[in-house]
Amino acid sequence: MAAQKKPTVAIVMGSKTDWPTLEFTVKTLKEFGIESTVKVMSAHRTPHEAAEFAESAAKNGYKVIIGAAGGAAHLCGVLAGHTILPVIGIPVKGWALDGMDSLLSTVQMPKGVPVATVAIGKAGAINAAILAVQMMAIGDDALKQKLIEFKKTMAAEVLQADAELQKELEG
Repeated sequence: MAAQKKPTVAIVMGSKTDWPTLEFTVKTLKEFGIESTVKVMSAHRTPHEAAEFAESAAKNGYKVIIGAAGGAAHLCGVLAGHTILPVIGIPVKGWALDGMDSLLSTVQMPKGVPVATVAIGKAGAINAAILAVQMMAIGDDALKQKLIEFKKTMAAEVLQADAELQKELEG
């Protein structure tokens, strides 16, 4: 039996209701062969646990933390304030403002506490995973090659769609 790969990306969501968005992050990471740990922690309801998790993340083998929260969305800032690892924030649509509140809360960090913020929702969840892969590929040639192939596949899909459209327009 093969040894299970140790997770290198930590995914922390502010509420279990964020899971339908974060599923896309986990799925995308798996497509690149990257294992992740998924946790529910709140900047407001479990601040000590969130801080402790972030403080020990590097020691526990993580290379990147991806955080996601809706509403006031302070989770990513709390995580970033307690680690030297890169933190990627995914704003999640909450109960008000269609996710704009969480976008602004995630992106507007004070100097010295960066959170790389991606789009609201599914696109952001996928892009957070890809950004984590890009960060880790800096020192990993095999991962770098997977990214190159991923980009080639995306380009081929767009060119194929254009060719199909051109045929339809001619016909």
